[in-house]
Order: sequence, then C-alpha cells, then structure tokens
Amino acid sequence: MKDIDEKTIELDWNTKENTQLLEAFLVLKNKDETERFLRDLMTMGEIEEFARRLEAARLLARSVQYCEIIEKTGLSSTTIARISKWLRGPLGGYRLILNNLHHHNSSKFEKGLS
Repeated sequence: MKDIDEKTIELDWNTKENTQLLEAFLVLKNKDETERFLRDLMTMGEIEEFARRLEAARLLARSVQYCEIIEKTGLSSTTIARISKWLRGPLGGYRLILNNLHHHNSSKFEKGLS
C-alpha cells in the first residue's frame, strides 16, 4: 500500500464536533478534571497508547535511539518514525507540548526550592 502523505489528509477542525472537542479540552481546569474526561472519552488502551506516544516524542527530542524507545515504550518502529516526523514537522504539536511541559515542570521545581 502506498504511503499517504499526512498533508493530503487534512482534518477539518471547523466541524461542530471537532470544535466541541477542542473546546472541551480548553475548559478543563486541573489534572483531576482532565483524568475524568479522558477516562470517559477513551478506552484504557487508547489512553496508554497516547501516553506511550508522548513518551516516545520526549525520548526522540532527547536524541534517544529507536531501539531504546521501542524497548521502553513497546511502540513499533513505524509508529516511532511517524512521531519523529511529526516532532520535526511544521505543525509542531509535539514540540509545543514538550516545551510547555518542560517549562511547567521547571517552574514547579523552582517553586519547591523557595
């Protein structure tokens, strides 16, 4: 099967359903609310899969080798390659969240030192 370029498959974020989903994430106030919503929204397997993908992105950003990421996450090399492509891609979703998490965790650490 021919590899499909993700740019050719654009998601329409402006549908009523997609807009509602985005807005739902934006109104969550804390970790507890987010956990409750994600648990209702997705299966346990989906949550675990997305968590492994985010961890793979974090490891890729640290230049960890694919074989070690496969061992740590259980993801396939194909999935890791896709994450790597998106991590370096123009949309920057993984980069954005990794940077925000880094800054969030840094400031929590700094507050704990005061």
